[in-house]
Amino acid sequence: MTVTHASDPLNVAIAGVAGRMGRQLTTASLAAGLKVVGGSETADSDHLTQDIGVLAGGSAIGINPLSDTVTAAANAHVWIDFTRPEATLAALDTLAHTRVRAAVIGTTGFSAAQEDDIRTAAKRIAIVKAGNFSVGVNLLQNLTRLAAEHLGPDWDIEILETHHRHKVDAPSGTALMLGESAAAGRKTPLTVLQSKPYLGPEAARRRGHIGFSVRRSGGVIGDHEVTFASPQELITLSHSALDRNVFAEGAITAARWVAAQPPGLYGMDDVLGLTHR
Repeated sequence: MTVTHASDPLNVAIAGVAGRMGRQLTTASLAAGLKVVGGSETADSDHLTQDIGVLAGGSAIGINPLSDTVTAAANAHVWIDFTRPEATLAALDTLAHTRVRAAVIGTTGFSAAQEDDIRTAAKRIAIVKAGNFSVGVNLLQNLTRLAAEHLGPDWDIEILETHHRHKVDAPSGTALMLGESAAAGRKTPLTVLQSKPYLGPEAARRRGHIGFSVRRSGGVIGDHEVTFASPQELITLSHSALDRNVFAEGAITAARWVAAQPPGLYGMDDVLGLTHR
């Protein structure tokens, strides 16, 4: 393993570097003093001949995106991936042939089998995986767990999320993360408590279950709301992302932290010191 000293820059490679989030991650990495040493794109991308720094709206850094992950990650310590499940899993397999010792995964929409694949990969490298890298959302997650822990099943839990019209997976990774927190507060797996979408004449709410509602509207970055409702009271916890950069900055914080960790699967709770014991 290559050892990076505190004074050395952290080398990162970014998956989907020409995409909206990839460009944001590049900007945030460079602003934070990290060294962007590579980035990947699909083989049919129109951006393979463009400099990564220029793609991100800044100065050239002398590196173009590559379609080969091994080459793109050749000099990286940490791989940052906010793409799609299949691409992320393929990259994790490929990283076994590189010097990369850690990964930050912001991809959402994994199946249960794919989650198992990530846990397997985490036996080899340190991975921070989160549905949302915003500090505010991770605090919301903890508050949700705390409220669910102290409010009984007579309090209905509903989670509402709103995102831009181009988002593919639903509910969002963040909404599911909040649902997991609420379920943890009730000491029951979300797979048991998650309600099906309310639709049709047999869609009555089930006592103690957690409901999800989804909206896709225009260019909304990400709004999440958790409500706890009894017949007499309503408690609402909410978060709105005003700038997509909050996710990139959180990912950079995670990259700095995970680079020094042993193999394992971590979350932003670990990065921020909010881990619930």
